[in-house]
Amino acid sequence: MKVALVHSYYSSRQPSGENVVVDAQAAALRAHGVDVRVVAARTDDLEKRTGYKLASAVNVSLGRGLSPIEELQRFGPDVVHVHNLFPNWGTSWLTDWRGPMVTTVHNFRPVCAAGTLFLDGKVCTRCPDSSSLKAVTNACYRESKIASVPLAIRNRKGVAGDRLLSRADRVILLSPRAQHMYHSFGLPPDKTEIIPNFVSDSGFQPWMQPGVDWVYVGRLTAEKGITKLLRHWPDNVNLRVYGDGPLRQEVEALSRSNVRYLGQISHNEVPRVLAESRGLVFPSEWAEGLPMIYAEALASGRLVVAKSGNSAADDISLHNVGQVFHSWNDIGAALEHVCNREAEIGLRARAHFESSYSRHIWLAKTMDLYRSVSSMRI
Repeated sequence: MKVALVHSYYSSRQPSGENVVVDAQAAALRAHGVDVRVVAARTDDLEKRTGYKLASAVNVSLGRGLSPIEELQRFGPDVVHVHNLFPNWGTSWLTDWRGPMVTTVHNFRPVCAAGTLFLDGKVCTRCPDSSSLKAVTNACYRESKIASVPLAIRNRKGVAGDRLLSRADRVILLSPRAQHMYHSFGLPPDKTEIIPNFVSDSGFQPWMQPGVDWVYVGRLTAEKGITKLLRHWPDNVNLRVYGDGPLRQEVEALSRSNVRYLGQISHNEVPRVLAESRGLVFPSEWAEGLPMIYAEALASGRLVVAKSGNSAADDISLHNVGQVFHSWNDIGAALEHVCNREAEIGLRARAHFESSYSRHIWLAKTMDLYRSVSSMRI
């Protein structure tokens, strides 16, 4: 089988989980014997061009950007798997490509300029519920009203007007929470599949004796809940914070004797950091899909404590592989609860990883989907 992965790579200045996922999936498919072509538009290269910002704004609002059609025609894939078109690939080419197509939706950008459905400290659905112009009023994209305009134009018809979601034969969502929300926004239920991203267990050491410190690994942004976490973190428990983002200075200011900010780490360093930890704390307040760091914690057999309202917390509750806290004042109790059952939860976490988030599970589900959409267009 020949599969083309179409992806607009985000800038390397901001570590991107999506970029990592695409590269990992391409490698997994190749190892499985699939002929894979990554059809890439890379921001690192394109942003050097004169007028790039204006060109990308026009592309986002009107869909008249770069087209992968010529490369797809040369390759002749059995299935095109689109991961991300924003902001470099156009969308007008979608109607010209007649072959089987699937897409993975990694966030909520088809209905939200910020991609998070999060504003002013809480879940926000103003744009899909009323008008995408709310994104301009609230400067949702990069805190800029001007930068939010192209996305507001693109999203003005919601899910029904999204060219990629309309064109794809199947839409892959990463969690039941994301699937439920997209269905509520109008995406047809019979068009969606839940296939979480996988994590390779290479480098993870679930048999190692856990450390004593807890860790946070992720972007330092409001929707991730990092500053609220630090303000409510117990004084008698050690926490190491890894990551970077707009709230870095505030995170540094909130650090203290038992809370250390240690900066950004590469994705390759995550197994070591988790191996040295007692567990992962996941305070995210937006309804994000299954993040890689959560699956990586499971692969390490480490404890996980999560704030309610995100897909990791949903998964923890469903499979009893950690503890969910609903109030910021309950963090201490949640930590104590899992620490009292450390060995039991650690074994269950690793088993859950192997049955839900390992590479062979992802490959089986994805190959079944590819074969299904291929047969639809014969």
